[in-house]
Amino acid sequence: MSLIMPLSESAAEVITWKATGKGGAVAAGKMNSVAAGIQILEEGGNAADAAVATLLALSVTDYGMFAIGGEVPLIIYDAKTQEVKVLCGLGGAPLDPAAIDGFYEKGIPSKGSMKSAPVPGAVDLCVTALRLYGTMSFEQVAQPTLTLLDAGQKQWHGDQLETMRKLVQSERETSASRDQKLTAVRDRFYKGDIADELEAWYIESGALLRKRDLAAHVTRVEDPVSVTYRGYTVYKCGPWTQGPYLCQTLRLLEGFDLKEMQHLSPDYIHVVIESLKLAMADRDEYYGDPRFVKVPLAQLLSDEYTSLRRPLIEMRHASLQRRPGDPFGPHPVKGQTQLEDSTAEIPVQDTTTCVVADRWGNVVAATPSCNLVGNKPGPSGVTQGNRVRSLNTTPKHPNRVQPGKRPRITLTPTLVVKDGKPVIAISVAGGDLQDQTTLNVLLNHIDFGMLPEQAVTAARFNTFHHENSFDPNPDRKAAFKGAGKMRVNEDIPEKVRRALTERGHKVETTKGPIANPIMLYIDHESGLIHVAGDPQAGRHAAALK
Repeated sequence: MSLIMPLSESAAEVITWKATGKGGAVAAGKMNSVAAGIQILEEGGNAADAAVATLLALSVTDYGMFAIGGEVPLIIYDAKTQEVKVLCGLGGAPLDPAAIDGFYEKGIPSKGSMKSAPVPGAVDLCVTALRLYGTMSFEQVAQPTLTLLDAGQKQWHGDQLETMRKLVQSERETSASRDQKLTAVRDRFYKGDIADELEAWYIESGALLRKRDLAAHVTRVEDPVSVTYRGYTVYKCGPWTQGPYLCQTLRLLEGFDLKEMQHLSPDYIHVVIESLKLAMADRDEYYGDPRFVKVPLAQLLSDEYTSLRRPLIEMRHASLQRRPGDPFGPHPVKGQTQLEDSTAEIPVQDTTTCVVADRWGNVVAATPSCNLVGNKPGPSGVTQGNRVRSLNTTPKHPNRVQPGKRPRITLTPTLVVKDGKPVIAISVAGGDLQDQTTLNVLLNHIDFGMLPEQAVTAARFNTFHHENSFDPNPDRKAAFKGAGKMRVNEDIPEKVRRALTERGHKVETTKGPIANPIMLYIDHESGLIHVAGDPQAGRHAAALK
């Protein structure tokens, strides 16, 4: 779509991939989504208002990586309360026990199917963020998206436009408080005639969801998981995402002088990769929806457990084994597994990105997705994804499918505070790469002093030494992607790659971007907000001067 909504003279003159300003900033995916958020900031909205406007616009501009029937984990720093909270815009598996029994009998479809659709969480996430943290009406923040849809060419544009107009109508026709007006918006989608349309579509398409699944859905407001790293407090969503393993990795890395090793040196890349392997092994072993399973996060993040795990990192040798720890003992290793690389072809189609800061000190990081993989829009213009396949049917596994259970997703926004003030927000698209690239970008700033425009464009690297989060195979060993395999951008020198190979890493190279990061940094001394998105990955950013 080529339409770019105009910005006033006080906004950034041109939306590119980086910007600096004092009046607020937005980074996201396509230009129109950034323009939507900037427009709301210009009109006096705060970060929550602008984030919702950006998210709604992303459902159009970045369709295929996100859709209005998708999911959005969101982290927000509220300047009034000086608190960080997580909003879980993720729906669960179907509530019908017969549907779950069907997964155990026939397996969870792994290559895309409406049978793998979770409850759509994005709409309620947007309404909840507005209700709890925003200042504007749903109609105000939806206006940029209505404009985009009205100019659209595809059938689903008109269908989604009609659905969003119904939501606006419900808000207008409710003569009550702002809170009740927003509740009316939510209820029409999850309990009213739109829910009836969705249920009819579910039945027609073979999906396992029903209207009672929609009616039962809520956006949960949760405390984040956090660790301190070199004076910064890093906040992540809970273990219904992969986010806490970034915290585990940082705990391990705090015991090494990364700056002394030098950026992108063989030692630096090696120790980061080996730390990621250990943390991701724990991710795959222990993480799941904490409403259904007890995840030992306190133990996994403890000083004692970290000190037991860190010596497993051998500086001259790359591990080729999967080594989850035992946080209950605690013991450094629960068991070691000899691995064979998975040959399964699991399609992945996601995600996009969103970070916002306003002039009052509020900051939002969100990672919207839908993981469509072949699913098409229904008559209401709503497309849903395949996140149920991020669960499995493995007996006693913490991420085994159950009625209403949230899949352990890869979506994982990041918010960082220093001296009580928000300083960094990061969002990355890229499945299992998301927190690996977040780690690259975060260390680029904290340990090597890079501003966002440098941090998101510097050469990156990742490991494939982990389970595939999109493979529901009940044999979790068969879901392991690549023992010892890692990848680096090709502009990392050949001598560095050779040194890594000599340590036992199986090194691949790539010219393209390793995942798709955006980053926002607030310099509280100057008042400047720096924001950037990797231009190679099609990210965009803008700021108010």
